[in-house]
Order: sequence, then C-alpha cells, then structure tokens
Amino acid sequence: MTAQTEMDIYDVTIIGGGPVGLFTAFYSGMRELRTKIIESAPQLGGKVQFYPEKVLHDVGGIAAITGADFIKQVEKQGLTFKPEVVLSQRIEHLEKLSNGHFRLISHTGETHYSRTVILAVGHGTFVTRKLDQEGADGYEGNSLHYAVNSLDHFRGKQVLISGGGDSAVDWANALEPIAEKVTVVHRRDQFGGHESNVTQMRSSSVDIITPFWLKDLHGDGEQVSRVTIEHLETKETRELYVDEVIVNHGITGDLGPIKNWGLELQEDKIVVDVHMKTNIDGVFAVGDVVTFPGKLKLIAGGFTEGPNAVNSAKKYLAPQEEVKALYSTHHEKLIAMHEEKDKEPVRS
Repeated sequence: MTAQTEMDIYDVTIIGGGPVGLFTAFYSGMRELRTKIIESAPQLGGKVQFYPEKVLHDVGGIAAITGADFIKQVEKQGLTFKPEVVLSQRIEHLEKLSNGHFRLISHTGETHYSRTVILAVGHGTFVTRKLDQEGADGYEGNSLHYAVNSLDHFRGKQVLISGGGDSAVDWANALEPIAEKVTVVHRRDQFGGHESNVTQMRSSSVDIITPFWLKDLHGDGEQVSRVTIEHLETKETRELYVDEVIVNHGITGDLGPIKNWGLELQEDKIVVDVHMKTNIDGVFAVGDVVTFPGKLKLIAGGFTEGPNAVNSAKKYLAPQEEVKALYSTHHEKLIAMHEEKDKEPVRS
C-alpha cells in the first residue's frame, strides 16, 4: 500500500466520473477544495457513453445535444479546476481512520486518502443486457448492436429494434427517416419512453409488433439475414427479413462492494438526507445511486445534488465557517480564467 503523506490527502474524493460526478468536481473546484475523481471505466462520461448519438433534450439551457457532445461539455467543465483524475480503478474498500480521514482501496491495490467522499456511482458498474441465444456473440459488432455509434451505418437498411424503453423508442425515431424500414419488437403493448417520443414513433412508418420477443437470429454467423419472433401468449412465430438488429434491453448496475461499506441502503439505493449526507459522517452521495423523498431521476436533478453535497462537505471540513452560495458570475478565479483565455491569440 502507498504510504500516507500529507500530499496524498484530498479534501474531496468523488467516486464516479459521469455527468453528475463531473459537475460535482467543477463545483468543488469553485469552493477551492483539493479534489480527486476516481472512475472505474477507462474514460469519463458514465452511462451516457452507452448512447453517444442519442439526443438529450432534458438538460436545462440546452435545447438538444448528442450524448457524445454532452460528455465533451461536462468533461471540459468538470476539469476546469484541474482535479486529479484516476481512471480504470474500482474502489472496493472504504475505511474511516481514527483521525477522521478516509482510506479508499481500489481493485488494483492502490490506496487513496481523503477527508471527505462523495459517491456519484450511478447504478454501479454497468453491464449491457445481451441476448443469450446461441451464436449471438458471432453477430455482435457486425449486424447485431447493443449501442448505436453511427446512424449512417443503418442508412437504406432493414433494421429491427428489440426493446421498448427510452433508447429503443429514440433509435426508432432517429432511424426511421434514413433506414429502408424500421421494425420495433417489444414484449408489451406499452412503451417506456417519453410520451411525446412514443407518439412520434406510433405516428411514423415504424412497424410496431407487440407482444412479441426476439427468439432466434439466422444468418451466416456474422451477418444476420432474418430473425424469428414469438408471441408471448399464443407462441405464434413469425420470420422477418432484416439487415441489422439493435437490442435495447437495458443495462444493469451492480453496486458491488459498496454494499459492504456500512451505508444505509434502500433497494440498492443509498439513503441520504436533504444535504446529501449518508449515515456515515463525511460521506455524501449524489445522482442515480441515491434515494430521498422527492428525488428527481434526471441529470438535471443530479446537477443540483452535486453542489449541495460539496457545500455539505465544506461545512463538514470547516464547521466554524459560514458556507455561502457561490455564483460563477461573481467567482473571481473563473472570471480571471476566461479573461486570460480571451487574450489568447486566434490561430488561423
């Protein structure tokens, strides 16, 4: 283990580098707290990495933005004050030491020390729900997709989408104008996407088949040529000719070792109060991983929880100080940074 020195200790360590974790890091920097971000994935961005071309419409102040562009923006903002960033490390052990500091140990054995901890781990480690049909893995990356990295790949093709949540509905709407045909197969008659998006899909040329499920893939082992779907109740089967299959059966999250840290949990969610405090003094939590009365399950909701947690951490670290609200328009360091940037010569 790394020996503990004063330089090893951060004021705030944020576990999780998704949008909420990154905005939390930005606000922590505004509060001039020495900040570290630890992310288990090899890149920042969190769950949004799973839908880089999906368009987000519910982030305040941004009419529409793709997942990939959104990640670029929140990453740029989150790294404004140059927090320490550690990637590809999953924290497996949290321990509060006798001096009040926290020791965090990752799966690699590396040790991190912090005065406070903010958990922004979303749903934990994300795993895409994949098809378990025999031979499905051979088609993956060729004509079977669990994420859409390029809309143009599906141009002029017959596309089948299996699923009925937000992503399935969004991809159906996005692909309908450019694909030769889009078919959506879903186990239920009702869809889980936003009402306006579902209405758009139902009003379009998208062929919706319910209540069916994707039973079998047929092809040469790499390229799908047709699929078999089955009615959930009657067991009636149909064969459909397709070029591409998109599976949106969701992703599962696993809190893993976090469950053993002594945190109060409620249905795999960390219980916090209105100040984002957990039952462990000095540990706070924000974003999808938390539950409290009135919880808003949107990125926009997490963006309010992050600064709230940082303010609570600041108060925990300096209980004698008055923690006042911060505004970027009055933040002298931010203003100076932007003024300095404006002075930079324009490169032609």
